[in-house]
Amino acid sequence: MTDDDVDIRVEGRLGHITLDRPERLNALTPGILTRISNALASWRDRDDVETVLIDGAGDRGFCAGGDVRMITEAGPQEARRFWELEYATILEIARYAKPVVAVMDGVTMGGGVGLSGHARLRVVTERSRVAMPEVRIGLAPDVGGALLLARAPGLLGLHVGLTAATMTGADAIAAGFADSYVPSSDVLELVDALILPGAEAAEIVARVAQTPPESELLAARAWIDAAYDSGSVGDILAALRARPESEAAEAAAAIETMSPMSLAVTLRTIELAALDDDLERVLHRDLAVSTALFARPDFAEGVRAQVVDKDRSPRWSPARIGDVDAAEVEAIAAAR
Repeated sequence: MTDDDVDIRVEGRLGHITLDRPERLNALTPGILTRISNALASWRDRDDVETVLIDGAGDRGFCAGGDVRMITEAGPQEARRFWELEYATILEIARYAKPVVAVMDGVTMGGGVGLSGHARLRVVTERSRVAMPEVRIGLAPDVGGALLLARAPGLLGLHVGLTAATMTGADAIAAGFADSYVPSSDVLELVDALILPGAEAAEIVARVAQTPPESELLAARAWIDAAYDSGSVGDILAALRARPESEAAEAAAAIETMSPMSLAVTLRTIELAALDDDLERVLHRDLAVSTALFARPDFAEGVRAQVVDKDRSPRWSPARIGDVDAAEVEAIAAAR
């Protein structure tokens, strides 16, 4: 089954799903998610399909996430339906009985992390750029991202979530977002081996994978753990400013450009995910949080500043982290 958005086929023993909107960095739409879900359902009981592979067309990215312009223009009901479909597909991938291999070659953000980060075998390359940048547009990390961020070593997840930091492939492995490092020049070898009769998927990935480079994110863990163990976003900012590392000052400057409400909600949802290590329940919370933040002015303003006008000068409401209503944060983040 092929169309302009996704290419789905069976090749040998491999069920192969390729996101095919390279001009939009393979951003997700309801149609794409529906076809992925249908393909997984159709392959579940087929003995000839032993493994599923999800990758992206083009050499720029696996998936930049949901199509935020589409979501913004759709309105609240359609946005909620999109998230319901997206989260259901993610849970299906996470629970799939057959190995799902996700190749995060290039840009992998938001919903792209959702499709790949909960798969059984998660592959990155030297071109991988992995991020949960929702605080830039007035949302909070969803698609089970809070769970991945909570599971990261120390407080690396808080740093990544609050700064919208972009991780390299090596960083993604260090943070627990990926498992294996395969050079982009060897990805075709990986795909061919998954198609042909032979070893199981995990053995094939292990055979093709190489030792990743050192992770700069992991190397920074000492000052990150010290600065982010500070209680609130305001306290974290103060701790970052007091650190001697230039990277800490850069992190503080990045945080100060994000939606204050999104920052506070992100901190709280990561804390809650750390207390409840269950993907289905985290996704259930994600739906409530995303729906609530969609209704606030920051989402439309963030999309305007980052995607539509691209002036990178959002006018947040409230504008300062000190003006965020703690009761509103708790009502949004703890929603069920």
